[in-house]
Amino acid sequence: MKKALSLFLMAVLLIGSLAACGPKREETGGKDNKKSEEAAKPEKLIVWEDQDKGAALEDAAKSFEKETGIKIEFRELNITKMQETLALDGGTEKAPDVITMSHDGVGPSVVKGYIKELNVSDEVLSKFTDASVDALKYEGKLYALPKAVETPVFIYNKKLLPEVPATMDELYAKSKEVTKDGNYGFLAIWDDFYHAHGVFSGFGAYVFGEKDGKPDVSDIGLNNDDAVAASDYIKKWYAEGLFPRGIIGEKSNDQMNGLFKDGKAIAVQNGPWAFQDYKAAGIDFGVAPMPKLPNGQPVKTFMGVKGWFVTNFSKNPEWAQKFVEHLTNEENAKKRFELTGEIPPMKSLIEDQNFVNSNEGAAAVMAQSADAVPMPSVPEMAEVWVPMKNAVQTVVTNKADSKKALDDAVKQIKQNIEANHGGK
Repeated sequence: MKKALSLFLMAVLLIGSLAACGPKREETGGKDNKKSEEAAKPEKLIVWEDQDKGAALEDAAKSFEKETGIKIEFRELNITKMQETLALDGGTEKAPDVITMSHDGVGPSVVKGYIKELNVSDEVLSKFTDASVDALKYEGKLYALPKAVETPVFIYNKKLLPEVPATMDELYAKSKEVTKDGNYGFLAIWDDFYHAHGVFSGFGAYVFGEKDGKPDVSDIGLNNDDAVAASDYIKKWYAEGLFPRGIIGEKSNDQMNGLFKDGKAIAVQNGPWAFQDYKAAGIDFGVAPMPKLPNGQPVKTFMGVKGWFVTNFSKNPEWAQKFVEHLTNEENAKKRFELTGEIPPMKSLIEDQNFVNSNEGAAAVMAQSADAVPMPSVPEMAEVWVPMKNAVQTVVTNKADSKKALDDAVKQIKQNIEANHGGK
């Protein structure tokens, strides 16, 4: 499996290199950051870091202070609360110069005026995978440098499943075989649209279409024939008892993880955020890209990219950007990975055979990311989650058929967009 992952990752890198020989990627604000006069140095910069991740910032902060004389003062916040807290502290002395945030917050933050466009050299950008850079753009402008990439992958108990199935059909057959007496085969939180998206997209459905290179939020592909087929496929796993009733609803994640950690499920679809928890439970687990769907297509999971952003509240944006570039250099990115397990989307890691061989989970996430779809970063995406969650839960609990449930969901999404975003 490691050899296969290695060959796949090298192929991904080669494709990216060949693509670079074609039309030049759109400039993201200039070829370099040189200023006629360097901005005056501040005494300090304020950085908002993700909760429980501050230790990963310390070495980079110390080396930056040694190089520049600028102290880094950081505060830990839940990454999902960054925008909310900026709304309260943005105009005060507590305002941060730099924050971390997931890429799906880019659009809303630009619209609200929270974050600043970055002017980054091609040399800096070339370190990162194209997909991770593109995910941090909004309307063609770059607003962050990549910090970490994550996407759900196939996690399996090596004792219970010695070999990874190549297809979901094989996995389905294995699940049918072992599901009895409180034991299960493969489990996934497919009643939640974040986790179900890979099936929907793999069957050909889509959230928003595209027009003139931008998301077209008036074109919603979540109730077409492909979406109905995806919903019916998901329902099959529930209807045949392969997914227990306990993994529907708010406690589904806890139920799934509990079964896997207790050795009562042979495999799960989950993200790299679960690796440490599974290790702590003493499970000897392996990680791989998701098996292929019955139509031969990959499970096209959502990809999330965490980035470092300069805020519009910063009085020292040039130095804030210098710190962002420092944070994301190869040395600091690797140190962060070692401390947090967060996977930096750096091309050099794909080329590093030792890294691939010794970090099976990270390699699997990188491989799965090649087929993953970046979550739309437009503000209208906020209107999708609840209607689609309700639709899938309605289907798997036999309260409506797939077509009716998805039609209702898309109708609700369009109404929400009209009401909250001016019907764009």
